[in-house]
Amino acid sequence: MARQSLREFQEDLARKLSDATGQTAPRALLGVQAGEELWLFDLAESGEILPVPALTPVPLACSWLRGVANVRGLLYAVSDFSAFQGGARTGATGDARLVLAHAKFGINSALLVTRVLGLRAIEDFEPASQPDDERPWVSSQWLDTQGRLWHRFDPRRLYFNERFLDVAA
Repeated sequence: MARQSLREFQEDLARKLSDATGQTAPRALLGVQAGEELWLFDLAESGEILPVPALTPVPLACSWLRGVANVRGLLYAVSDFSAFQGGARTGATGDARLVLAHAKFGINSALLVTRVLGLRAIEDFEPASQPDDERPWVSSQWLDTQGRLWHRFDPRRLYFNERFLDVAA
């Protein structure tokens, strides 16, 4: 049997289930905590989720650029997602994880998040009546059944944001 990644297997399985039922499969969302904020990442637009490897600091860079990580021979710039947005600095230990940018974006970037909260279905949320968030990478806001506010993450708007790309201190 040929080896295939877990993501390929899941996408293939969802496609087969969709074909069998004649319906489209709901998009899987990954719940993530960055500092005190809760986020929903679309799995189809996210890369791998990894424990935090050793980080090599980058001199003369913004404090939210935590360093560079070697992931299977590729270097990724690691940005502290919470600190970038003005929140608390994320410790690179314990439950912290790196969420790599999907290859389709053509950028070797990884977001350091406080912890990963597991898969979520958008059907379990309702649109929030909060004022619009001014951060361009927040595509929408949602409330869960416990009344907690979640932000839907738009990676393209972050990865190509001028402030995110300008890491010089």
